[in-house]
Amino acid sequence: MGIYPTGANSHTFTNNGALVTCVKNFPENRGVVLGLLNGYTGISAAVIAQLYRALYGDDTLFFTLFVAWLPTALSFAFIRTIRIIKTVNRPRNEAKVFYKFLYLSMCLAGFLFIIIILEKTFSFNKTEYGLSAAGVLFLLFLPIIVVFREEDKILKSKLVSQHDDTFVVSPPRRLTPRKEVVSWWKDSFKPPEIGEDYTILQALFSIEMITLLLATVCGLGGSMTMMDNLGQIGTSFGYPLKKITNFVSLTSIWNYLGQITVGILSEFLITKYKFPRTLFLTMLLLLSSVGYLLVAFNVPNGLYVASIVVGFCFGAFWPLIFTIISELFGLKYFSTLYNFGGMTSPIGLYLLNVRVTGYYYDKEARKQMAASGVVRKPGEALNCLGGECFKLSFIIITVVTVFGAVVSLILVARTRKFYQGDIYKKFRVETMSEDYKKSLEYVAGVGVELGRTDHTSKAEVVENKEVRSHETTYM
Repeated sequence: MGIYPTGANSHTFTNNGALVTCVKNFPENRGVVLGLLNGYTGISAAVIAQLYRALYGDDTLFFTLFVAWLPTALSFAFIRTIRIIKTVNRPRNEAKVFYKFLYLSMCLAGFLFIIIILEKTFSFNKTEYGLSAAGVLFLLFLPIIVVFREEDKILKSKLVSQHDDTFVVSPPRRLTPRKEVVSWWKDSFKPPEIGEDYTILQALFSIEMITLLLATVCGLGGSMTMMDNLGQIGTSFGYPLKKITNFVSLTSIWNYLGQITVGILSEFLITKYKFPRTLFLTMLLLLSSVGYLLVAFNVPNGLYVASIVVGFCFGAFWPLIFTIISELFGLKYFSTLYNFGGMTSPIGLYLLNVRVTGYYYDKEARKQMAASGVVRKPGEALNCLGGECFKLSFIIITVVTVFGAVVSLILVARTRKFYQGDIYKKFRVETMSEDYKKSLEYVAGVGVELGRTDHTSKAEVVENKEVRSHETTYM
């Protein structure tokens, strides 16, 4: 048990290395990047399940060992590629490349969707599991071809620019002024403008962060409670076991769709129409409340719809929260602030799942046991059947989620002016400043080379004159 926290927290370390680095490398497409990375995370369980079945079939004896060594080996294999890259002249079609990744990830998710349905309908042997795993691996590594093609285009464009004789140096419009360093505690309650680099304490004590974290606790707490109890809810409501297994297995696909949709859609709307990304959080909270009400009142076949709606919202919360944190509080301390956003999920899960849902489920189960005259044996699990098992708890979750939506409106009001402006202008100015420095270095290098060439030419002229003078004297 002492080793368990190390493995349990490894997911956070992996996210820090991948998500934070990619956001800093692609700040102007952070919504798309976070949506893609979280989308792949959402379907990772289904991918690992396919690979495991291809190697071991339906034998679950080595599953724990498999999920221990495979992610570790992959992390060591690609550790050199995950780094912050300082670049000048970003490709103009950067967003188009991410959309190519999106299409390929959708193909992978669609393939997994079909395979999961087929595996639940038919009995696969090891060969068929191997073929499905081969298809998964092919689609998983297909984006590398896109990377190679784009790198080849960049290399060719660099070669063309090197042969271009004309070189124009244009000064940047505005250089970012150097800020005076202040003690970490003196300016904790004097935050800069929204979008600038906050310190950790400035961010944590700001109204924007407090409202964001409170709304996130309300949203993630309810959705994670729903995901955690989905199978038990289906059993209590009397759904067939096979159907319960199917919609539980497909939750990773709904998570993926939420992560991809919100990441791409929010980036598009904020770029084209200045639509506040914080308003998406309010909309997701209200949408998830619909799913909770379907469960609370046990609407016929409502659990199917609720699992899709809440699964979609649960997946959409993650890239949205991390993107909002990076936009409002800057990227300087994003790796730390990012984890404060992730900390809201266990808090919400404990409050709404353990203290609310678990308590009222056990209370209703004891009531049913007492009504039937059955005496509970020591250590016997409590089983509750019927719509009353989760009714009160999900009504409470709905109220809490709506409260979170109201709180998020405060954040929307405080960030409305920020999102109406050009939120990525700062990164373009920084890129222009770097470009200007590179231009000056290039011009200085060219001047030195020209000076050397001119000096060499003069030396050759003097040497030729001396040779001709010597030849004339000899004759």
